[in-house]
Amino acid sequence: MSDAAQPTAAEVRAAAEAVKTALDRHLAAVESRSGEDDPAVYEAFNQLAAAAEAYDELLYDRYDEVTPFEIPSAEDAPPYTGPEEPSALSVLIRRDYAVAEPQRLLAHAQRIEAADDEGSGASGTVHGALGLLFGEFEPDEIASRHKEFGLEEGDSTLWVTVSDEPAEPGEWLEAPFDEADAQRVVCRFDVSAVFDDGPEDDPVPDLDEDLEPLDADR
Repeated sequence: MSDAAQPTAAEVRAAAEAVKTALDRHLAAVESRSGEDDPAVYEAFNQLAAAAEAYDELLYDRYDEVTPFEIPSAEDAPPYTGPEEPSALSVLIRRDYAVAEPQRLLAHAQRIEAADDEGSGASGTVHGALGLLFGEFEPDEIASRHKEFGLEEGDSTLWVTVSDEPAEPGEWLEAPFDEADAQRVVCRFDVSAVFDDGPEDDPVPDLDEDLEPLDADR
């Protein structure tokens, strides 16, 4: 990592203070917990883990030193409290992206719009281009070709949760993620840069090579 990209000593110190604050909050939650599976303790645990990970990363980047903190595993998840024989399940997915190359995104959106005889002009803005992109391609295809579309992957997670019975049609559409219950998760898959100790991904190909044709093999 170059000197220009390294965190400052003040940033490392601030991250250390955040860990101390998270430790205090976690202890307070444990001391006042209402039961063995108190959600406040679980939330404080996650906040402490996130603060420790951030501090560990900054400490390594600045001083080439590490801490004894470990990323919590699936074994640290709250105990399962769902039905023994579930009759329904939900798959909850979140994928985060950064718009790393707006011009690449806009170029793809313009090609999509050009193929539509009734183009709306949405390809002229980033938010319009995103609407065109996700309207044209399935989310899994965007995930596999995100660099081609000028996007940069962030964290992603997939939860498989179970229910006592199937939801009624339209029942949860207004707030699809509000009732996600970590204690009904039967399995989950997390992807994050904090787990990746390998080399950086290969650079994105040149835009001209990348844009022809749309249906190129993945």
